[in-house]
Amino acid sequence: MSAGMVFSNARMVLPSEVVSGSLSVVGGRIDAIHGGPSAEGTIDLDGDYLLPGLVEIHTDNFERHLMPRPKVHWNPLPALLAHDAEVAAAGITTVFDALGVGEADPESLRGSTWGSTLSMLDACAAQDVLRADHHLHVRCELPAPNTIELFEPFRGHARVSLISLMDHTPGQRQWENIELARVYYTGKKGWSDSKFELRVAESGRLQTEYAQPHRRHFVDYCRTHGIALASHDDTTVAHVEQAHAEGASMSEFPTTMAAARAARAHGLANVMGGPNVMRGGSHSGNVAAADLARDGLLDILSSDYVPSSLLGAAMRLVDDGLATLPQAVTMVTRTPARAARLHDRGALAPGLRADLVQVRMCTLSDGARHPLVRGVWREGRRVI
Repeated sequence: MSAGMVFSNARMVLPSEVVSGSLSVVGGRIDAIHGGPSAEGTIDLDGDYLLPGLVEIHTDNFERHLMPRPKVHWNPLPALLAHDAEVAAAGITTVFDALGVGEADPESLRGSTWGSTLSMLDACAAQDVLRADHHLHVRCELPAPNTIELFEPFRGHARVSLISLMDHTPGQRQWENIELARVYYTGKKGWSDSKFELRVAESGRLQTEYAQPHRRHFVDYCRTHGIALASHDDTTVAHVEQAHAEGASMSEFPTTMAAARAARAHGLANVMGGPNVMRGGSHSGNVAAADLARDGLLDILSSDYVPSSLLGAAMRLVDDGLATLPQAVTMVTRTPARAARLHDRGALAPGLRADLVQVRMCTLSDGARHPLVRGVWREGRRVI
């Protein structure tokens, strides 16, 4: 942790404005912000933007490194180190590693135990080899028979800061279009058509038997332990109303405008994926994130399965006229931090953690702009 430093010649993105000047850091915290002409400092940012460190509340990237191909399990240590370096290079200083629990297929990650992976994560953090600050986002698949059993390694774990309630039963929520679900499961997960058909036939029974008891279990766990709760793939107003009654603070990836409007009305933050913004729509055929932004309903961006899409999507919203730069940056910093109950970060303000990102906008050959991360500091210590 740095004793003291000054970042000068910066365009600082504050919560409501962009200010040119300098920022000082003492003891890993932001000490002061000075507008106007910059005095000569220890770190000259050459007119680049200075942003708060990005806060990523839902990324599947660690899982992707742990299983880079269907049925191919990677060693957890190199998987974590590669994931950590990738998110840090994307400007992410706080990451919620989204790990799924609950799956009937024992060859899948989410059908396996996470105990050794969690121990390895703790050991790496204790040895101070990680670039980002890692928290755990446990994604609980409610209709799976083994969800509570597989949650055991997470029970009481200090890094568990967020739990989301999922139901991927084909024919509803994310997979309302069963044919799109078929493309996903046979393509990404390597299922045969016959395996997919068998799982679809079985899914209704599993949902009826397990979804509600498991939902009550995890809602009670979050209330008892003070853990942030998120709903997932809300499609109807009723889905949102149930999540609100259960104490959820976020609606992750609402699939319809009706659900997004209901979430806003009930005080839930709408979370949408950066890839949705970058691709111009949902790969599942659901509502586009840009449509939510256009209607003022987009609160938080998540990189989901592409870490670099977090900052890229924020800047795309600015270039498309759907948000100001401070508004877009807030979607990937302060708002997710507050929704996850982390009040010591997420903005350039005195007293907060000196999690900082230096960004320069590059113009591509087709005229499009894209952000280039040139430096990353976590609590005042340079990590990229």
